[in-house]
Amino acid sequence: MSLQVYKLIIIGAAPAGLTAAIYAARARLAPLVISGPKPGGQLMGTTAIENWPGNISILGPELMLNMRQHAAHFGTQFLDETITKVDFSQRPFTLWTNHNTILKTNSVIIATGANSRELNCPGEQEYWGKGVTTCAICDGAFYVNVPVVIIGGGDTSMESALFMLKFTDQITIVQNLAQLTASKIMQERVLSNPKIKIIYNNLVTKIVGDQQHVTSIEIQNQNTKVTQILDTRAVFTAIGFLPNTKIFADQLKLDQWGYISATEEVKTNIPGIFAAGDVVDFKYRQAITAAGSGCMAALESERYLSALE
Repeated sequence: MSLQVYKLIIIGAAPAGLTAAIYAARARLAPLVISGPKPGGQLMGTTAIENWPGNISILGPELMLNMRQHAAHFGTQFLDETITKVDFSQRPFTLWTNHNTILKTNSVIIATGANSRELNCPGEQEYWGKGVTTCAICDGAFYVNVPVVIIGGGDTSMESALFMLKFTDQITIVQNLAQLTASKIMQERVLSNPKIKIIYNNLVTKIVGDQQHVTSIEIQNQNTKVTQILDTRAVFTAIGFLPNTKIFADQLKLDQWGYISATEEVKTNIPGIFAAGDVVDFKYRQAITAAGSGCMAALESERYLSALE
């Protein structure tokens, strides 16, 4: 018995994947979305989103449910399994899931996203979305005239600190090394601003709260082992992201950080295989830019499939 060959399979069910599904379904491609281990992606752990056009404020899980229902309305099918192996060496492409389901398709959109590197300290998971976040641009406006802490010494940390100057002058950067690792110009901008304090050689050992929200963090000096408590209402972690590309490593061209290398925004090195969202975007990492790239991937997939006919 031969397997059904789908026109398009989308791997991932967050803003990029679901937007791709909406466009593809409206184009009569009958896409199949593989939801993966974290349907909805990082937004499932987000509370109020205030920068999604058309919604003054919407909860992350509510937005993801709306997008899934929108895609389903136009005929998108969903399979709540996880892709564990792929073969992109010939078309139709073959995908395997954790439930031993074998799938065939003529085109794939990879929208598996990325996970933020974790501090791995007590309180991090408990207060995720309750003061612990990875995105100052997304959540900074919630913290006006209150103390905030940014973890990390790279460019993202510097950008977060400079962005937070719009809202507060109580900004502390905690860096685990004896110096910053950001580009020289970013370091100069931060070091020259008296409103930003930097604590070196310290690791976060505990995040403390009142059950509702973060109230402070405990940090420890790596040399002296002395601990101190910093009062804060927000902990912005800026210690990097890990793109979810492990299963594609021997199939697609990746960059040195593990992100999928793409030309024309969404095209991988294999015709018919496209990538969208945080799995390819290490710069912007916004829900709206992920959705935009999902749209582009769907349009490119439609053109690719039309050319096959």
